[in-house]
Amino acid sequence: MQQIQFLVPEAYDGVSVRGFLRGPCRVSARLLATCKRLPGGITVAGAARIATDHLHAGEILTLRLPVEQDTLPISPNGAPPLDVLYADDAMVAVNKPAGMILYARAGQLTGTLRDVALDYFRAHQEPLVFHPLYRLDRDTTGVVLLARDRYAASAVPETVQKVYGAVCEGTFSGSGTITKPIGPEPGSKVRQCVRADGRPAVTHWRALASAKGHTLVVCQLETGRTHQIRVHMASCGHPLAGDDFYGGSREWIARQALHCGWAAFRSPDAGPVTVEVPLPEDFQNLLVSLQLPTPHFQAEAQRWQTEDKAQK
Repeated sequence: MQQIQFLVPEAYDGVSVRGFLRGPCRVSARLLATCKRLPGGITVAGAARIATDHLHAGEILTLRLPVEQDTLPISPNGAPPLDVLYADDAMVAVNKPAGMILYARAGQLTGTLRDVALDYFRAHQEPLVFHPLYRLDRDTTGVVLLARDRYAASAVPETVQKVYGAVCEGTFSGSGTITKPIGPEPGSKVRQCVRADGRPAVTHWRALASAKGHTLVVCQLETGRTHQIRVHMASCGHPLAGDDFYGGSREWIARQALHCGWAAFRSPDAGPVTVEVPLPEDFQNLLVSLQLPTPHFQAEAQRWQTEDKAQK
């Protein structure tokens, strides 16, 4: 059984076990509840502790994680191998291709990202667990972050930042923030729409260049609603190129032109990590055809970070 240890700093002397784990250790309420039920799930110097016990500076609190073992799928012949961008003992960053969903569903039972990830982990004699920190749509490409255990799946999400690249129909410039709530479109099981009673959704965007009636933008999300960038841009009259689901045309590309090109996160194993992945071939060909430049995601992320610090 995996164990994770936390040294109690001076600033947390006298804090409860629950407050320490839920606060600086970023343990989710669900994982904390699970560990509380395990024999020896929460200990200090080998002695069991409960959530209301108080800790002292210098103590080492040990959290025992439940054993996990996902069932192993059988990927169909021709399924693409897992494209690993980064890996440590807590996290794996992979490059998801177009046409791949994360989990099996009607119409696609195998060849999912879960399948190819577990096949990769088996081949490398690694634990067979699959904890994606967020989802990308079937035809959206780019970085997906996978946690190797339930602690990383609990602690890392709030540290994640991502930058997406998209090509939108229409010519516009500048930057802005879209704050329109999103919810299911009435009568549809899949489509989303802007609606007053939807869940809050915030998208930051910046236009990089325009040509031939299209605009290259980069986006950052404060929320993670289904189809968020696609719905928000379409609601402004600028659907994504190729996204005929939300009013875009497939004249230039056969899928939505959306790519998660950069991600940053704090790994429990390695500390701050950044990952960048180039545009796939069809997206790059789209930019060439439209005479638009190739975005540099790392530079765009740094630009946003600089602007945020200046505003503060």
